[in-house]
Amino acid sequence: MSHQQQFIAQYQSLIEEFAQTQQVPFYAYDIDGLAAHICELVNDDIKLWFAVKANPLSSVIQTLAQQGMQFDVASSGELTQVLAQGVNPSHILNTGPAKSRAQIQHFLTNGVNIFVAESVNQLALINELAKENDVRVSVLLRVQLRFEQSSDNPLGGNELTPFGLGAAEWQAIELSDYGNIDVIGLHIFQWGNMLEAQQLISLWQAMISPLKALADTLGFELKVLDLGGGLGVPYDGDERTLSWPALKAALVAIKRTAGVEELWLELGRFAVAEFGYYVNRVVDIKHNYQQDLAVMQGGINHLLRPAITNQPFPVTLLRSSSAQQKPFHIHGPLCTSLDKLGTLALPSDLAVDDYLIFSQCGAYGFTESMPFFLCHELPAEVVISNGKVSVIRPALPASSYLY
Repeated sequence: MSHQQQFIAQYQSLIEEFAQTQQVPFYAYDIDGLAAHICELVNDDIKLWFAVKANPLSSVIQTLAQQGMQFDVASSGELTQVLAQGVNPSHILNTGPAKSRAQIQHFLTNGVNIFVAESVNQLALINELAKENDVRVSVLLRVQLRFEQSSDNPLGGNELTPFGLGAAEWQAIELSDYGNIDVIGLHIFQWGNMLEAQQLISLWQAMISPLKALADTLGFELKVLDLGGGLGVPYDGDERTLSWPALKAALVAIKRTAGVEELWLELGRFAVAEFGYYVNRVVDIKHNYQQDLAVMQGGINHLLRPAITNQPFPVTLLRSSSAQQKPFHIHGPLCTSLDKLGTLALPSDLAVDDYLIFSQCGAYGFTESMPFFLCHELPAEVVISNGKVSVIRPALPASSYLY
């Protein structure tokens, strides 16, 4: 039995009771499971950063901070949220392809001292503002490399993207022109949601030689190598998962081969995905053109990922049923055929007012969605810990955001 199945079985009655009381879709997070998982990941060999874009919920950030994670923050809004949870600015790394003058200043004002530079212009702007603020900052240059690898990937793979520059483009700079910056390392992150360990390890290994060569050409000591993230989780019900001990052993070897003081990873879905659930109510069932459809109270306004990846989240009927399963086309409430959460197997006795629980929703859930279209309510977000449900954000009507 998977962790998700165990969690649903353990808390089924609690989740059903909350769903029946609230009558709105909601996200539920297994905080105890999350804490135990992060405790297993954090170690002295690899520095782990949490990519806040995956889930900026206050309780998630607090739990990860308590377990020793650092934070990869890509916007002023994410920074404000992370600082509000008591995170020390020294544990924050500023990433992201679009760093405006105002954003960089906001990070410097709040004590953040580590930046990833994605372009020559960005490097110059970081240096200029560091000088104006009379501080020295540490910078990693983000690099794009090309590999013999398919580019059908959420982060672009070999495609031209706004993330970083090629080695040849970085070689054109003179580090002596940036007097308030210490370039301490290189950052590379081009592949997302990878599930084949050997493929991921091979990509990491192939990065070492060109990155070391770039550092040598620019004339700085490569102290830090940031391999980004990309560690995937399965969404198709397959039980295969990446083995963290095996990956860690490979990373330790890569760290040794690269000769760096620190090796960094920025984890998103691998850190939090399996500890989040989306609970959604069936509002209509119909049979049309020999196919079965379930229309839900919430759709891509709460859970967008299926529409942009064509990959649904795993789903389970919240109540018990012994009925034979059959495929249902699961649609949301929006007036567009794009609002589809997938075609998935469910018990044939699925009925109006039943609840479905989608798993693997701890990452890229509500904050990746399109919540304002058609002015439906925003979903609630709750955490479950020690057998209790705590509402972090209640469901909110459209009047809460329309002016």
